[in-house]
Amino acid sequence: MIEAERFGGPEVLRVKTVPDPHPGPGQVVVEVKVAGVLSIDTAIRRGEAGHLFPVTPPYVPGAGAAGQVTELGEGVDPSWCGQWVLADVDGGYAEQVVATPAQLMRIPAGVGLREAMALLHDGATALAVFERVGVGRGERVLVQPAGGGLGSLLVQLAHAAGARVIGAARGAEKLETVRALGADAVVDYSEPGWTDRVGPVDVAFDGVGGDLGRAAAELVVPSGRYSNYGWAGGATVPAAEVAQRGVTAYGLEQLHDYAPGRRARAERMLRLAARGAVRTVIGQTFPLSRAADAHRALENRAAKGKTLLVV
Repeated sequence: MIEAERFGGPEVLRVKTVPDPHPGPGQVVVEVKVAGVLSIDTAIRRGEAGHLFPVTPPYVPGAGAAGQVTELGEGVDPSWCGQWVLADVDGGYAEQVVATPAQLMRIPAGVGLREAMALLHDGATALAVFERVGVGRGERVLVQPAGGGLGSLLVQLAHAAGARVIGAARGAEKLETVRALGADAVVDYSEPGWTDRVGPVDVAFDGVGGDLGRAAAELVVPSGRYSNYGWAGGATVPAAEVAQRGVTAYGLEQLHDYAPGRRARAERMLRLAARGAVRTVIGQTFPLSRAADAHRALENRAAKGKTLLVV
């Protein structure tokens, strides 16, 4: 497994060998094949997200894992044995995790392990922020970063709702991917004057924060909506500040509201993926032992789509 021995840079993530876990009553063991890497994982590791996700080192990072149920505890339905599942548990950067059946989701036919893992948190969160904002047909919607694991799903959801989608990302390769996902227009936000090419928007989904987040918020027209779900590029823009212009603003605190419905939303996204209605963009994978490199890729903004750890 991977342990964050203290708060700090990616180098604090170290491989640690521990005995295999065994399930207690009402529990199962899942042999992990894939674990997801979230931008919030890097912020937690740096010690910058304690107000949202309090942890105390040493700890095992990661939220969720995908794999096969290999061992059942007393009282667990035998039908779980051998099932390929998503496990919505903390400490996903490991070869094995312990979970209860209530934390498991069966992966539907037609959806691979990696695709399912990419939808567990990014899919559930994308659906939650999208539904809270409410996107109407013909509205102008800005998504940034549109090439990320979560942003790429927001592009597809907004496109399916009939919105005019503008995807903002960095670099020609990411922009090409975003356009293929259904964006009506794309813009490179690393270039000067990018906001002029976007123009006024009714909705801005911002997973970047910092100066780019502020620029996106300023593009939203009065009576529009601004939704901040991440801070990959720096400090977030206070929702109260955005609201002073008559914009309805949802800040990072909204993420806490979505935890109770996460399972139901993830299952909805899995069903959409099984029908081909949404697709994941998996840009890079790393062996579990290179979790530190996966974090560096996210922090350096070198990652495209979803980043995964494979066991």
